[in-house]
This record gives sequence, structure tokens and C-alpha cells, in this order.
Amino acid sequence: MTHTATPTATHRAHVPLVEVTRGDLVEGVHYGSFAVVDSEGWPLTSAGDIDAPFYPRSTLKPLQLLAMLRLGLDLPTELLALAAASHSGSPEHIDGARRILHQYELDETALGNVIDLPYGAPEREAHLAAGGQRSRLAQNCSGKHAAMVATCRINGWDLAGYLDPTHPLQRHIGASIAELTGETPATVSTDGCGTPLPAISLTGMARAFARLSTVSTGTSAARVAAAMRDHPDMVAGAGRDVTALMRTVPGLIAKDGAEAVQLLGIDGMGIAVKIADGSDRARLPIATRILSALPAPTEKAGDIVSPPVLGGGREVGGLRVTREVEDRLGEWERTRSVAS
Repeated sequence: MTHTATPTATHRAHVPLVEVTRGDLVEGVHYGSFAVVDSEGWPLTSAGDIDAPFYPRSTLKPLQLLAMLRLGLDLPTELLALAAASHSGSPEHIDGARRILHQYELDETALGNVIDLPYGAPEREAHLAAGGQRSRLAQNCSGKHAAMVATCRINGWDLAGYLDPTHPLQRHIGASIAELTGETPATVSTDGCGTPLPAISLTGMARAFARLSTVSTGTSAARVAAAMRDHPDMVAGAGRDVTALMRTVPGLIAKDGAEAVQLLGIDGMGIAVKIADGSDRARLPIATRILSALPAPTEKAGDIVSPPVLGGGREVGGLRVTREVEDRLGEWERTRSVAS
């Protein structure tokens, strides 16, 4: 059954998710929503507005990659992970995007993403120190765009218009997103890198990642999930929390997105988080707390902590989920414990 996320008022029913402490006081509060569902999309626990449409941003990349595999894209596993990545821009990432292009006799001129420096601060500094310039290959979505033009080459489609929502590539991608999320987009805009950007609900995106985490071996979806799990360094990069999460929690697939979006899938469960104000620092505390509420070995996710709040160069505070969220997740844990 396919649903349509329903547009709501500008000020949605987000709830307090994460507190920022400094000394003895709560200095700030980040509002947001999260949904945890099973592979059929049935809610397991949630907070806030989980059915209103939002832009999933780069968390769509695994779904976009799935469509491209179905269209004949064939790459080594590490390059499949790069095609689902918002990479940091290390030499390995940039060379990987170039390898995708070369495999299909293409070069950087075929890309339609924006020109930029590497996303990661250390990678950006190293790139500039080595004489590197802004380029489409250095931009953090270059793996996805390289895979998109490669898919067009495979199918004999026009390369110049591959970002147009009416292009055959984007129509196929849209169909795969609707299939996995179980939703018809409420609206479609344009992502930062130039690709079409459908608005989906948190429930729909959580459903998609739940399904990706339980697909049958040998399917295109299974190849996407395996590539991300096997090469978390290609999905993000050194020092990135998404990479650390997949290294720490066996079986996890994880993808972040701009404006503080986090998607996770493990053992038939999907988790979708959106921080209302777009503050990226609030994404990890709620994601790891939800993971730690699941059966072992996900409790190790709690070992990945957010940067501290500093005062005079020393730690004087931090980020923590609100009491309301703690109570909700605690109740869910108790209910599951009784049921088992």
C-alpha cells in the first residue's frame, strides 16, 4: 500500500529531543522528531511529527543507488559504497569517483554536481596544501553523480539532462524510492548537489531503511546494504560518526543528511531522525540513544559520543536526550522486555 505524506503547517509538532548543558544549567534545547518502525512500517516507538513530509537529503542516496543497480550499474563493492556516500573528500574518495567514470569511459566533464572543496576539514586542508582546487570530483556527492552518469551511459540515455526530474534515470529512481518508502512524495524540490529531492515522511524513510536491513542475499538491495557495511569509510570518512557507527555496531547501515537528518537500519528495524533547527550536533545523541535501547550489540553505539561543550578550552557541558525521550525509550525497553 502506498501512502502520501500530508503537508502540514510550517511549525510542526516537533518535541524537545536533545538538551545542551553548560555547568549546572540547560543552555539550549533542540526540537525534532523520530520514528522507529519494523520492516512493514508498523511503528515501534516515536516522538514528534512522524507523518509530515520532510526532505531526507543525502539519506536518499542508498535508495537512489538501488535504482541504479536495477538499471545495470555494476561496480566494485567499495565504489558502490562511494555511490551511496556523502564523502569527506580524501584522495581515496576523489580517486574512487574518477574510477567510476573511467570504468564507463567518462570523465569529470560529464558530471552535473556543484563545484566544491572536500567536505571534511582535514581532507580540505590536505587537498589545498597539495595544490588541489575546487572541483566536481572533490564535492561530497561526486560518487553518486559519477554513478548516475555511468547508469545513463549503460542505458544509452542523454547525459546532459540526467538531473532533470523527467529524465528516465530520475523517473526510475523516483519509482524505487516510492517502492521502498511506501509513499508518494508530497512535493519534489532540488537537493544541494542538483538532484531531484522528494519530500517523504519520517515513517516512510524509516520503513525504507528497515527493508534495506533485511533484504534477501543476492538482490540489488542486499548489494547496497553490504557495500555500506563493508566499506563504512567510503560512505563518510575518517572521524565521521556515520563511519564510526557502522564500524561499532555489527549489521548496521547508517546515512546522514544535511539539515540534521539521520537514518539507520538494523535487523528489520528502521530509525529516522530529524532535528527541527537543522543543527547537526543534535543528530548523534538521539540516534545513539535509540540504538542503545535495542538488543545487543547495539548498546556499543553509546560509546560514540558527541563533542563536548567547552568553556575556556575545557569540557563544561555536553548534549543529552531530554527526560521525556528517556522516559519514552525506557517504557519501550520495558515493554519489549516483558514481551520477550
